[in-house]
Amino acid sequence: MSKASIDGDIREGRHVMQVRVYYEDTDFSGIVYHANYLRFMERGRTNYLRLLGAGHRALFEETEKEAPGFAFVVRSMALEFLRPAQMDDILEIVTRPEEVKGASITLHQEVRRGADVLVEAHVRVAFVSGGKARPIPKPLRIAMKAGQEAIGTR
Repeated sequence: MSKASIDGDIREGRHVMQVRVYYEDTDFSGIVYHANYLRFMERGRTNYLRLLGAGHRALFEETEKEAPGFAFVVRSMALEFLRPAQMDDILEIVTRPEEVKGASITLHQEVRRGADVLVEAHVRVAFVSGGKARPIPKPLRIAMKAGQEAIGTR
C-alpha cells in the first residue's frame, strides 16, 4: 500500500482522506458517536500537515532547532453536525486552509459521505514552542498559503 493511500492526498489545495466507519465508532443506536468525528478530523489535519512537510524528518529537525518542543495545538473549533454516519460507511475527510497567519492557521474541514456533508468544522490550530505561540516555520507557511491560492481562498 502506498503512503498516499494511507495518508490521503492533496488535490487542488484540499487534503482528502478516506476512513471506514467501524462498529467501535458507533453508539448504541448504530450511528457514529459525535466525538469520533473529532478523531477522524484530527487524522485529516495530521495527514495534511504530514503531506505538506511537517512530518518530514528534515523539517522537523530544522524546526526543533528554532523552536524546541514545538507542537501544533487546537486553539478553537466550531462544529456543525448535519447528518449521521453509520457502520461500514466510507467517509471522506476534506481539509483545506482557510486562513494562514504568522502563528496559526484556520482549517475548514468536512466529513462527507459521497456528495453529502455530514459534519463541517472550522478549526484554528496554533504553532507553539515553550508554552508560547511562535511563528509557523516559513516552508510550511508557504505550502499552506499555496494551498489557499490553489482553491481561491484568502
